[in-house]
Amino acid sequence: MKRTATAVWNGSGKEGNGHLTTQSTTLNQTQYSFNSRFAEGVGTNPEELMAAAHAGCFTMKLSFVLGAAGFTPDSLETQCTITLEDGVITASNLVLHAKVPGITPAQFDACAADAKANCPVSKAYNMTITLEAHLD
Repeated sequence: MKRTATAVWNGSGKEGNGHLTTQSTTLNQTQYSFNSRFAEGVGTNPEELMAAAHAGCFTMKLSFVLGAAGFTPDSLETQCTITLEDGVITASNLVLHAKVPGITPAQFDACAADAKANCPVSKAYNMTITLEAHLD
């Protein structure tokens, strides 16, 4: 499987702007700029997209891991924070809140650790990845 996205940029790094389009067109000429990346401007940015990719991938992987262990979650909610420091993306922090009937805390922690280590996005990111997993 291969997926594509296209970025178009016009102008200088600080004053210019661009747009992103994904193969599915979920992002369709979605704007991004210096302000949407480094200030509070309207639009998306690479770090936000990385956070969405990691949260989505981890959460789906956890659902599969739980299923293989015999559990069906009522809900899984993951927030991901990507850290950019001195021009380098240094960390991805996952915070999970889950409702999984019948699971013990030890089983839950093992499943969450498995998903963190083995989701494809975790494997692709060459940075520190942390996880806070809360069984609600």
